[in-house]
Amino acid sequence: MARHSTILRLAAIYNIAFGLGAVLFPRWWFEVAALPVPNYPALWQCIGMIVGVYGVGYWIAASAPKVHWPIVLVGLLGKVFGPIGFVFAACSGELPWSFGLVIVTNDLVWWWPFTAILLAARAAALTPPNRLARGA
Repeated sequence: MARHSTILRLAAIYNIAFGLGAVLFPRWWFEVAALPVPNYPALWQCIGMIVGVYGVGYWIAASAPKVHWPIVLVGLLGKVFGPIGFVFAACSGELPWSFGLVIVTNDLVWWWPFTAILLAARAAALTPPNRLARGA
């Protein structure tokens, strides 16, 4: 479905842009959010690299979301487990709650669209081929 391809392309562009930003300007997010800059900016750059690589995967998946659903599944898992890890880190005082702003744009906003893509892929997989040929 064209809508799913569009969602994945938007996710790809967002992830690649975020990843490049984190790699090229590792202190920027922390300064804007008025957070202490980490002692090891290379760790944030590494996270940026991972986020950017996810973006490449989303761009590939956009060519055929129902075929490349495993990429979407891996992305959704990261977008679920990331916030869980953040909550644990915030509850323990390792991260300030204000850092959660990045969780909203990196993870939470994508939960429903990625879930919808996976549900559509599942429905397509369960649709008998003869029904697809008739346009049902």
